[in-house]
Amino acid sequence: MKEYEFKAKPGDLARRPPVVAPYHLRLDWLMWFAGISRYYAEPWILPLIGRLLQGDKPTLGLMAGDPFPDRPPRFVRARLYRYAFTDPGEKKATGNYWKRELVDEYLPPLALDSPGLLEILARQGWVK
Repeated sequence: MKEYEFKAKPGDLARRPPVVAPYHLRLDWLMWFAGISRYYAEPWILPLIGRLLQGDKPTLGLMAGDPFPDRPPRFVRARLYRYAFTDPGEKKATGNYWKRELVDEYLPPLALDSPGLLEILARQGWVK
């Protein structure tokens, strides 16, 4: 299993929290709100997944890196985690800045040929 990393939001538990100022990184900000409300993410989360499944270079440019440099993944799923900072003892013992707890499976594994996905994206104007 490989994870897409965002430029500013928590992900890799050992990655130091970045300082991003005076502006927020838009996709990272949207992902934060998506964790609060699935309704908020409805217009853009499936197009994002579709673009990742297609290996879309501009979309990948919004990410901290591409964990699939040779070809896009066959499936993408989204999980919702609750992150918290480690305390000084945990940081010293593990080297991690973060700890996380799986809260929910946000989206099941999706592929470009998942029933209905391309139709939804076409209705939203994301594919022809």
